[in-house]
Amino acid sequence: MAAQRGKDLLLKCDDGTGAFVTVAGLRTQRIALNTDNVDITNFESVGRWRELLAGAGAKRASIAGTGIFKDATSDMLMRQKFFDGVIAQWQIVVPAFGIIQGPFQISSLDYRGDHAAEVTFELALESAGALTFTPLP
Repeated sequence: MAAQRGKDLLLKCDDGTGAFVTVAGLRTQRIALNTDNVDITNFESVGRWRELLAGAGAKRASIAGTGIFKDATSDMLMRQKFFDGVIAQWQIVVPAFGIIQGPFQISSLDYRGDHAAEVTFELALESAGALTFTPLP
């Protein structure tokens, strides 16, 4: 994958109708894919080196973003999903790579304002089920 513009990484949320709305005003975005290790090391492990069980452990994804308010629709959608505590479908579009999609819950929604600057927000999502990956053509 060649170098891509960071602004082309998109975070989209299902608006409740099956349509995905881009979270407007995001300046930075990050996705982290992780899995827990299952240690099966025992007294017969060669040289007492750690052994892991392949395919075991819980997988999870975390998404974070920071931005400014530019779009009332996406702001209202995020705020309502946070206050309702719902698990919604989200998409992360990675240019020239693919789309990661699945259920996420907003775990953090922070608002911040400096005296001589605009109001900003920080958003954190945690996966709440199986994710899919669709390569982009």
